Amino acid sequence: MLRRLPAIVLGGALVIAAFSTGADFLFFLLYLGLLVVGGSYLVTRFGLADLEAGYALDRLNGQVGEALRVTYTIRNAGRLPKLWLEAFNPSTLPVPLPGRALVLGPRAERSWAARVPLVARGHFRVDPLVIRTGDPFGLFEASAMVGSGAGVTIYPRVEPLPRWRLPASTLEGTSATPERTSQATPLVTSIRPYAPGDAYNRIHWKSSARHQELQVKEFDLEQTADLWIYLDLDRRVQAGEGDESTLEAGVRVAAALAAEAMLENRAVGITAAGHRVATLPADRGGRQHQKIMSLLAAVGADGSTPLVEALIVGLPRLRRGMSAVVITPSLERAWVRPLGSLRARGIASAVCLLDRAGYDTHWRHATGRPAQAREVLAEQERVARGMRHALAEYDLPVYPIVPGRKLAELLVSPGGQRQTAVRA
Repeated sequence: MLRRLPAIVLGGALVIAAFSTGADFLFFLLYLGLLVVGGSYLVTRFGLADLEAGYALDRLNGQVGEALRVTYTIRNAGRLPKLWLEAFNPSTLPVPLPGRALVLGPRAERSWAARVPLVARGHFRVDPLVIRTGDPFGLFEASAMVGSGAGVTIYPRVEPLPRWRLPASTLEGTSATPERTSQATPLVTSIRPYAPGDAYNRIHWKSSARHQELQVKEFDLEQTADLWIYLDLDRRVQAGEGDESTLEAGVRVAAALAAEAMLENRAVGITAAGHRVATLPADRGGRQHQKIMSLLAAVGADGSTPLVEALIVGLPRLRRGMSAVVITPSLERAWVRPLGSLRARGIASAVCLLDRAGYDTHWRHATGRPAQAREVLAEQERVARGMRHALAEYDLPVYPIVPGRKLAELLVSPGGQRQTAVRA
């Protein structure tokens, strides 16, 4: 309406002047103005007629670091050209989908593709395709929506962990070191000649044919059955913003550990203590992996439940033979004792401790904010040192997660350099 106001005022003044003076020139301008306005209206009115359009997303989910590809097609089925068209998809994606302005001749068709990087996890919405047109003078505008909207889920980035193994815990009450067992487990390690009493379903027929005598499979005792992840989302203990924050680092750690455990055919459960405590019971398979990734895509640092409360409520769900991994930046010692008590129940545990001070310093440096005072940094180091001693008292394996490092370098199997350095 604001764009039309000058034209309305000018037209009104021209009408008054023409009829007041009776000048031929003013009537000429008046008729010319009516012709321009009428022509602009007709161009806009029929600008979207006989149009066929559509768009297609190449995926409805992806991981951070990948790209979303959208294919557009617009066809003019009429005999009149389309002088100006604008096509775009409104969306809530972190990087908006680019629009395009184009001209279509009679019976013409245009197709193109747009790619946008997926830079942040979450659940987003892509609205229907909007096609807009108007006249050259900007007096009128018409638009139409084509197709239906779609939801796009961006999962956190999953990093490989080649040197990570789950905390050792046995199912049968034996030692935690690998040893030969007659039980059938997923850990087939070698073959040996058949001995009386071996079950026939343990025979490895290909090796038997190659050695010309019966060979049976040997198994290592499965060290753990299930993994349960506790992700601390208490907003009071988080630090940093964006990709280099304790929140995003914790989500990446949880995604990587869950993916690694499922590659070993483990059952994985997760408890995320956010605005509400979300719990997924332990299960295995692709469907469970998708559930976990969808949960991790949506979580935020909006929790108010301390980690100790989430542990006390959730630990009864754990059974003998499981492994529990806590991912937290919290330096409060209250949650250490409940976690350390799991060993007596035959449940192994480990801690992925996010370096809260390191992420805060990294964020301040990246945003140009002043660093904290030395006294504050010294106090944070004192508290962190006390936390390390408390964890060492219960002999809990600790994996420090610091900014600027790959998870494969930080999450090393028990006995690796990183764990030894922290527990020393």
